[in-house]
Amino acid sequence: MPKYDHHHPGDPLPEEDYELQPSSSLGSEASDPLLPSYDEHGGKPAFPSAAAPSLHRQSELRRRHGKFRRAVSCLCLSLIVALPTLALIGCYYGKDGIEKVRSWDQLPQDVKDWLDEVVPARAKVDHGAFPTDIGFAGPTPTGSEAALLVTAPALPAYTNVNPLVAPTEKVSNSFSVIQHWGNLSPFYSVSNHGLPETSSLIPETCELDQLHWLQRHGARYPTSYPEGPAALASRLKEAKGQIKGKGSLKFLDDWTYKLGAEILTPFGRSQLFNLGVTARIKYGYLLDRMKGRLPVFRTESQDRMLRSAQNFATGFFGFPAEDQYNLEVTIEAAGFNNTLAPYTTCRGVGDDYKSKLAQWDAVFLKDAHKRLQGDISGYELSLTDVKDMMEMCAYETVALGYSSFCNLFTQKEWKGFEYRNDLYWWYSSSFGYKPARAMGIGWVQELVSRLTKTRLTEFNSTTNSTFHNDVHFPLDDPLYVDFTHDTQFAILLPAMNLTNFAEGGDLPTDHIPKHRSFIASKIMPFATNLQFQVLTCSGEKKIRLVLNDAAVPLTSLNGCPDDDDGLCPLDTFVSAMQTLIGEVDFAKECALDDEMPSEAVVGDVDEGLADVVNPEEEAKEDNEGGDAEQE
Repeated sequence: MPKYDHHHPGDPLPEEDYELQPSSSLGSEASDPLLPSYDEHGGKPAFPSAAAPSLHRQSELRRRHGKFRRAVSCLCLSLIVALPTLALIGCYYGKDGIEKVRSWDQLPQDVKDWLDEVVPARAKVDHGAFPTDIGFAGPTPTGSEAALLVTAPALPAYTNVNPLVAPTEKVSNSFSVIQHWGNLSPFYSVSNHGLPETSSLIPETCELDQLHWLQRHGARYPTSYPEGPAALASRLKEAKGQIKGKGSLKFLDDWTYKLGAEILTPFGRSQLFNLGVTARIKYGYLLDRMKGRLPVFRTESQDRMLRSAQNFATGFFGFPAEDQYNLEVTIEAAGFNNTLAPYTTCRGVGDDYKSKLAQWDAVFLKDAHKRLQGDISGYELSLTDVKDMMEMCAYETVALGYSSFCNLFTQKEWKGFEYRNDLYWWYSSSFGYKPARAMGIGWVQELVSRLTKTRLTEFNSTTNSTFHNDVHFPLDDPLYVDFTHDTQFAILLPAMNLTNFAEGGDLPTDHIPKHRSFIASKIMPFATNLQFQVLTCSGEKKIRLVLNDAAVPLTSLNGCPDDDDGLCPLDTFVSAMQTLIGEVDFAKECALDDEMPSEAVVGDVDEGLADVVNPEEEAKEDNEGGDAEQE
């Protein structure tokens, strides 16, 4: 800024600030107080009179006031320009963009200071006083890679939910409430999916050649869809002064809503880290076959998806993991083709699953509704309130470790809640949902591409050609890991014709079938994972699927034999997948023949690595207890 802008009263003016003042009606003595005047007759200089200093101060004040007004005007004009500019920068670039602007070396310091006032900078953490690389590491020899699936006589079952407090009231000792929350249940090892005589161990006559690991994110807070637990909390808050709880609902008098939205909970982070460790111990020896290349993991841009991949990788590679693998982060948003989040590129519709859920709610929540209404006054509970309380139990437990809502319900009611989730997923995203095959076929195309080491040349589904190159989509690696949402697992079952999960046909809405194979808590819980093991067995290439530690029968695929280990010849499996791909009319089943919405894009995306988020699915998940958050 100019020096005189910082001038204080009483300080001498800088030399360059002296200047002639314009003449005025006051005459030369008044208008030129600093210059001598000349006597009209003698020509001798006549200096200002005693009044001159006063006139000088007035002139100086006028000049300063003028400068002040100009400075204020300039400031106002600058704000008029700067504020909209800053708003545009914030909208377009977000916080990261503003941080880059603030750190721009050529930006004047006063503008940086002003930015700090308007948009406070992120707290800068200086770890300079706490170095971690100080030497003295001691011996660091690396051991051989683990191969637990080959060397162990049996695999340990994963049932741990520490540090969560699992509900135990109103249920038998052998009943696990936490395993009856559908897609909101934490991952656990399933005993079997119809092949009780086998495990995920590599059969004795086989050798593992390649692994395709499909992984759901870990436990999260509810999505931001305006229904579910957050909506229940809002309704209870509005009636706060009227509600009076007693008995089982006495805790409502002091209860407050403490959940966040969308992102992983601490427990969710631990799930993915632990699964990364598990994967390294089971399959670590595959890294010896990478021939110096880094494996490519794929995930999406949603925070929980990115953090799930990073936590998994930290467990798998150890910290720091960044230099040991390549993480492909794709945009998850409307308008981007993405096989791991295919929802917005397919607009087909299925049956009205909400009406089916309403029918079942009236059956299984009837007793709980009546019982809980007796423990609350000043508020009329609805069936939706009671359903949301059951969801609140699940969400609070995986986020806070414990929930008082869990003890409100009986073992029978928890079985009914689990079946409600089965109904939701069946009719919204799986066998009871017409567009499910079309939604899932893009990822199947990519699987076949990897299995056959043949690059895709036609992009006629949710695939995105932007990423189908040797860098982002390698075809000859022994290890692939993809991160996705729960809906992906639901749609892949019909897309791959795994009808062993659909025995008995459509699910009824008036009772729980005695025997059913479609159980959401076993198919798509938090951190669910599906492994495709490519093996060489006695010289023949074979494949099998392992879902949550249990092998999946493949007899529903054309040509796959009835095998106790779930094995199918690789060529037969690939042929069956190619047939299924050929049967899907993506444009027709996804209603793309109708007028396309502006945000929907089918085919290539020019914006680079992109992963698609399914707002509809997000809605589903929170709305109906689904992780359609897609989760």
